[in-house]
Amino acid sequence: MLLAASIQVKPIGWWGWISQDRSEILSDLLHHLELTLVAVAIGFVIALPLAVVAWKVRGMRPPLVVITGALYVVPSIALFALIQPLTGFFTITTAEVALVSYTLLILLRNTVAGLDAVPDDVREAARGMGYTPAAELVRVDLPLAIPSILAGLRVATVTVVGLVNVTAFIGQGGLGQLIIQGFNESFGEPIVVALVLSVLLAGVADALFVGLERLAFPWLRSRRAIA
Repeated sequence: MLLAASIQVKPIGWWGWISQDRSEILSDLLHHLELTLVAVAIGFVIALPLAVVAWKVRGMRPPLVVITGALYVVPSIALFALIQPLTGFFTITTAEVALVSYTLLILLRNTVAGLDAVPDDVREAARGMGYTPAAELVRVDLPLAIPSILAGLRVATVTVVGLVNVTAFIGQGGLGQLIIQGFNESFGEPIVVALVLSVLLAGVADALFVGLERLAFPWLRSRRAIA
């Protein structure tokens, strides 16, 4: 309540401010999108082999889940403080390392769940056809786990879209920069615009993954409808 009351909207007007600062808004939006895509992509590249190891070697699953879970629950500001001496103060590397760390648990667990869900008789059929363990993984297990992997990417992407705003505290926040600007200037429009665009970006990302899943796996939709 006190925070909301402290924001005083300048008389420039919504469309006037947006028109004057549209290049800055677009730049922050693109930066926000770039930070998100890079973090999810790197997180996936790291999490996929870790998930395969956790699935193949059962003893590795608990420690990997504990480590990625610990990274997931560390508050973002605290994580920035911990890694900045190693990755540099106020750098994009610091922002990306923090964002990637929040994707690992989500991607790891979903990928392992997808691999666990592959029917044993399908694996037996693959072995009967002479598939090596590597060929079975690449041609049978991972393709059948794709729906679960996509679900993990979907959740990780939406999560990172929201977390990117926090990186504004180290000068890399995308739309979060507008939020900082709004609070510094007691100006409400940048805050509202940043929040609305963040929500829209998360919604678009979610819808894209849902659409991709429905196009790639139409039988899943019919199965859910029957259920």
